[in-house]
Amino acid sequence: MKRNLAFVLVGIFSLAVVIGLWTPQAASAQAVKLKYANFPPAPTFPCVQMERWKTEVEKRTAGKVAVQTFPGGTLLDAKNMLDGVIAGTADIGCTSMAYQPGRFIVTNATALPLGIPSAKVGSRVLWDLYEKYKPQEFADVKVLAMFTTAPNNIMSKVAVKKLEDLKGLDLRASGGAAEVLSAWGANPVGMPMPETVEALQKGVVKGLFSSLEVMKDFKFAETCKHVTMTDTSIYPFTVIMNMKSWEALPADVKKVFDDLRVEQSEWTGVYMDNHVKEAMEWSKTTQQVAVVNLSPAEKAAWNAQLQPLTAKWITEAKTKGLAAEQIISDLQALIKKYSQ
Repeated sequence: MKRNLAFVLVGIFSLAVVIGLWTPQAASAQAVKLKYANFPPAPTFPCVQMERWKTEVEKRTAGKVAVQTFPGGTLLDAKNMLDGVIAGTADIGCTSMAYQPGRFIVTNATALPLGIPSAKVGSRVLWDLYEKYKPQEFADVKVLAMFTTAPNNIMSKVAVKKLEDLKGLDLRASGGAAEVLSAWGANPVGMPMPETVEALQKGVVKGLFSSLEVMKDFKFAETCKHVTMTDTSIYPFTVIMNMKSWEALPADVKKVFDDLRVEQSEWTGVYMDNHVKEAMEWSKTTQQVAVVNLSPAEKAAWNAQLQPLTAKWITEAKTKGLAAEQIISDLQALIKKYSQ
């Protein structure tokens, strides 16, 4: 009797072990684990889109993939993001291409003052531009998303109401946005966005030129009490994946990632546009931020200063062997297409 009972107990125990191996918890222990690096703080829009992507991937792969996120430059900073992902420091990374304008020539053409009206439009335009030209700088990575900020505007400690107010004014900007400020006579100061908080406090800069969600996300509204609406250029971003990490994924997981590429790009653009509205409402109602809307005549004067920028980009892009005029023509057509 005791011997039979022992056999029964062993059988029950063995069955429990087998069942345990097939529980969701055990299955998730076998998940593909990926490290996703980002450079700005967690509450900002690049990290919000990162967490959304993580959630969607883990849900759509039914636990086959587990994504560990690293916001705030804790794994890789913005300038080292592409090389860090290529080297395998992170499996996935998100970066602003404006930080390396000489490296991302084609995709940074979206930062020219061509009239991109929103982040939603900009994100679709950027994705289609990438898909058509597949620039060489992305040859060693898998591109998972492309998106842009909303149009840039001036946030400053002093009021900027006319072009003369910008002369010599120290404003944070990068890439194409810095060239826009230079054309207006301001003094662009390049630095990653997280460093701008301290730079404003110390008076290194008197403001910045960026999309307006940062008024709330970085609490810039506490120091920059003036916003001048220019709605000119945007900042382009990309999410890239280490090629070996990509190639190691099962086929069904790759499909999930591919299916998310355009969806994630557009989702981020829509989120950004809505978040800008929310941030400005917060800035005006809780921080008493004053908004300057340029008169048509004043805006025309500002725009006139920007006309040489696209011609300059075309000349420089040609020296790199790029079909510069065609790229600009494609951009203008895509902006028109998605603006409708």
